[in-house]
Parts: sequence; structure tokens; C-alpha cells
Amino acid sequence: MAEPVLVILAAGMGSRYGGLKQMDPIGAAGEVLLDYSVYDALRSGFKKIVFIIRRDFEDDFKRLVLGRMGAGFNYSLAFQEGDTLIPPEILENSRRAGRTKPWGTAHALLCAAPFIDAPFAVINADDFYGREAFQVMGKYLARENLDEGAIVPYALEKTLSPRGTVARGVCVIEGGLLRTVDELKAIEKRGGLVFNTEDNGEKRELAPDTPVSMNFWGFPPGILNDLRRYFDDFLKSSGKEPKSECYIPLAADWFIKNGLLKIRSLDANSEWFGVTYKEDKEAAQRRMAELTGEGFYPSPLWA
Repeated sequence: MAEPVLVILAAGMGSRYGGLKQMDPIGAAGEVLLDYSVYDALRSGFKKIVFIIRRDFEDDFKRLVLGRMGAGFNYSLAFQEGDTLIPPEILENSRRAGRTKPWGTAHALLCAAPFIDAPFAVINADDFYGREAFQVMGKYLARENLDEGAIVPYALEKTLSPRGTVARGVCVIEGGLLRTVDELKAIEKRGGLVFNTEDNGEKRELAPDTPVSMNFWGFPPGILNDLRRYFDDFLKSSGKEPKSECYIPLAADWFIKNGLLKIRSLDANSEWFGVTYKEDKEAAQRRMAELTGEGFYPSPLWA
């Protein structure tokens, strides 16, 4: 059986959050959310962790996160920088256009490609996914001759923040397969209704139980070649735009529509919470204290 790899997206600054939320303590002993993802993954069949970070906080990451976890597992550090994998002409044009934003989660994943040598899952650093999610994904990725992808979806209403709008990949799932993903950037609940506000101001109501992507994906390693093609096309069409980003959910949608990959929906019945805004931190700390008190996690986690 294959031993899957877990890739953690930890390079982004949280603009709405106001800082490096990936480094903000949630557990009583200073643990951050990615601590719990690593802990759960290592107990769910994952053999290696790849952290995608930026070089300018490599030292802090090693000291504050890896130093706490210890050296008891196999890991690699991949670096997402603004010039990584970007052709010189496109890079120069983007700088002239005033780009300061990163190139997105699909670009981050490509930065980690040299360290991925097996079926892999990819997650956000600032989300809590629940151990059940890692268990079902780990089991799925360990299958022999894996040639399909997977997603662990979550119910939309349970992923919203009372503090403001959120971006979510809204999924259509039929017969256990992901059919489409639509990246919506301004979803909120107001007056008992869940809706997205389009760029033109038009509002689109969404069912509370709509399945959404929280960026918990599983892929065979061969899909990285197709991802590079998708990213190269993105650079040609949107590389001059200062705020354009290339997202994994939209790449997954492209895989499906072009017949490159089937993506299974995995039912994990798992809890999600995260810290989109600074005000979400207190609720995340409270819930983690409850899970620790109920015996799901030790404290300190890495004792």
C-alpha cells in the first residue's frame, strides 16, 4: 500500500485576519491549528509532511512550530516566492502592474512538487479538519494504483464566520463524484439566509447544506504535470493582473471538465473550524479546549 504525503499550505498572509494566523496559538501549550492537522495525519497513515512557507519566516517557523513538534516525523520545507516558476517576462510585467499578492494556492502546490513522490493530500494551515477527515483521506490515498482524486467537502453553513464574508469553493456532487467547483468570494449569513454577493452586487442564495471545498484535496502525483499546464495557461491569460490568483479548486474543476481526473467525494462526517478573522480565534481556542478536555488530544500535544 502507498504511504501518502500531506502538503500544508502555510505561505499566505491573512489579509483579513491581520497577520500570520498560521502562527497564532490555539492550544493551551501554544499549539497552532496546523499542529493538530499534523498530529491527526501521522495517525492516519501519512508518511511525510510538506510545509509550504515563505523564506522570510523560515526561522520563526522552525523555532515556533517545528521546534515544538520535535523531530519524530519525516518532513520537508517548500518555499513559495513571488518569482518561483514565473517566466521572466511575465514576472517583469506583473511587477510593472504593481503585483504584491502571491500567485495562489495552485502555484503554492507546484512549489512543493519536488517533494511529492506519492499520492498526496493538500490542506490549509489555518483550518481544523477533524481526525475523521484525515482517516478517510489517508485510507483512500493508500489504495494501490490510485488514478483518481478526492475531496472532503463540508456543509457550507458550518464553515461561515459571524464576523464577515468568506470565500468558498461551492461544489456540485452527483453519484459520489465531484462534478463542478465554483469559487465564490463573498459568502455570508444574514437574516437567516446564506448568500453570495457577486462583483456586480447581485446576490445568490445558497442552501445551508451546500457542500463546499475547504481545500482538503487528495491527488495522485501524476496530476502535478496537468496542474503545471493549468498554471501556465493562467499566467498567459491573467499574469498581468496585479490581484489575480490561481486556486486549487478551479484547477480541480478544470481537471474534471477536461477529462483529466475523476474526483471522489469522501464522507468524513468531520468537524471544521478556522480563523478567517481575528475575532474567530477565541471560538477556536474554546473548541480546542473542549476537544482536549474530552480526551481527543493530549495537552501538550507533542509531549
